[in-house]
Amino acid sequence: MNHVKLYILLLCCLLAVPEVSAQRRQASYNNYIKQWAPLAVQQMKQHNVPASITLAQGLLESGAGLSKLARESNNHFGIKCGRGWRGRSVRANDDAPNECFRAYRRVEDSYEDHSLFLVGNQRYSSLFQLKKTDYKGWAKGLKKAGYATDPSYANKLITIIETYDLYKYDTDGMSKREARKWQKLLKKKPWLANPHEVFIANELAYVIARDGDTFQLLGGEFGISWKKLAKYNDLQRDYTLEEGDIIYLKEKNKNTVADAIYHEVREGDSMHTISQMYGVRLKTLYKLNKMADDHIPEIGERVWLK
Repeated sequence: MNHVKLYILLLCCLLAVPEVSAQRRQASYNNYIKQWAPLAVQQMKQHNVPASITLAQGLLESGAGLSKLARESNNHFGIKCGRGWRGRSVRANDDAPNECFRAYRRVEDSYEDHSLFLVGNQRYSSLFQLKKTDYKGWAKGLKKAGYATDPSYANKLITIIETYDLYKYDTDGMSKREARKWQKLLKKKPWLANPHEVFIANELAYVIARDGDTFQLLGGEFGISWKKLAKYNDLQRDYTLEEGDIIYLKEKNKNTVADAIYHEVREGDSMHTISQMYGVRLKTLYKLNKMADDHIPEIGERVWLK
């Protein structure tokens, strides 16, 4: 599985994973979080908007506070004027030229208005039925309710939250009893703090292993026998998962549904990496290609997928 990483970028592009998912921790993002996380937690305690969501939206909408709208008008959430706005405003190009955006005297006012904007708008009311720790539900709900037109908006928020561990701020708004209960639950189910994103390939669900993942942890997260996970992915039970490994949550298919009918072997390919790349059972690949199960493919060789 050492070379599976070579295909992650290709798979992500095919599945339209947002660009932000590939970002590394940026100093500007870290500085923004350090400066404004206490305010986001304060807003969560007052208005029940998850601090992780507030911070992720602030980071994304304001470019970590570096956008012109944020620098000159203290608007960190891209909120437009709307019919009922009676405060200061500025004009900027967005979905249309010269649109009206709210302007604030202080960043704190922008954060407060963001919370009130969500609390007071009926289309976001269903979000407040979710737990404050359900950042994925909030992110998807914001997109569904029309907060932004970007089709990848929810995924971008989720990726920022997971890249910068923003979910940890959501527990600060809990009572001591709730926090103890949550921490106790995390000891039993650590994946709840940072669940894996699920992708699709060959009509099969899969996740990308992180550093420290095991079959047991993934099995617990998705309610699947860890022994079955190893079997589904043609791996030995004692295999140590590596960061970047593709792990299918169901048994792979007997062929590919993709248009491609064969794979041309490249440097670093193995029959197993090809099997994982296309979601086709390893045993089936050997059979389709009339190969022995110890065959090592050569560069330029065609491996038939169906």
